[in-house]
Amino acid sequence: MARRDGPILTLTINRPERRNAMTWEVIAGLRATIARAKDDPAVRVVVLAGAGDKAFCAGADLSGMVPRDPAAQAAGPVDDYAEHHLARGWLASLFDELWQLGKPTIARIQGWAMAGGFGLALSCDMVVASDEARFGAPELNVGLWPYMVTVPMLRSMSPKKALELMLTSRVVHADEADRIGFVTRVVPAGDLDAAVAELAAVLASKPPGVTKLGRDSFYAVIDSAASEALPYLHAMLTVTSQTAEAKEGVAAFAEKRPPAWQLPTSGASGSA
Repeated sequence: MARRDGPILTLTINRPERRNAMTWEVIAGLRATIARAKDDPAVRVVVLAGAGDKAFCAGADLSGMVPRDPAAQAAGPVDDYAEHHLARGWLASLFDELWQLGKPTIARIQGWAMAGGFGLALSCDMVVASDEARFGAPELNVGLWPYMVTVPMLRSMSPKKALELMLTSRVVHADEADRIGFVTRVVPAGDLDAAVAELAAVLASKPPGVTKLGRDSFYAVIDSAASEALPYLHAMLTVTSQTAEAKEGVAAFAEKRPPAWQLPTSGASGSA
């Protein structure tokens, strides 16, 4: 379920009866909507949420994740093993597509964010959590391992802490998540929507061109050695300094006035 409020697009996993557990269809829908948002200049911030008050996303729906590719079925017998393997890669692709979106992302966490749902939350730039939020990577309890979730976890906390959470499968409450540092802000449950809206509005007010360049550069160097990252970032500073947004920002600073960013038309609010 997608809703636009000016420049802010909110994508909601709408399966509250299943604690918003992901099926292949849910993942495919998120990927398709994110792809459209990437190409829409009027969308400047994307918020990921889960319906209801119990969970952001409880991970994969283990009882309902039977991939069925209509095109493949029409062509003949389906190799379930190969199809499952390929479909599992959709979640990894979703993580990468969020990092490559070019626009800030916020995860709104009101309850459980577990397994793949934990990875989905950590794949967002910022995580705003209710004080009732719970996080975890419990895959080992069912004889699995959070393989793809490893990457967003390692990008969000120390390797030792990530490994401890994967090996113990323990649940992390919001206050500990704040101490570990993988959430941006913890607020009372009743203030969650206001806190997300406030942060989204701040992010949407920034110059979109330089926001994209800077965010892209962050993800470009996040796994790089300093000797590789610094020359790239040096070049990006020169590129950015020549943009119209940078020139306007410097001029506004010198003239002691707010910058007048040339923002794209925000479009109408509504559901999609």
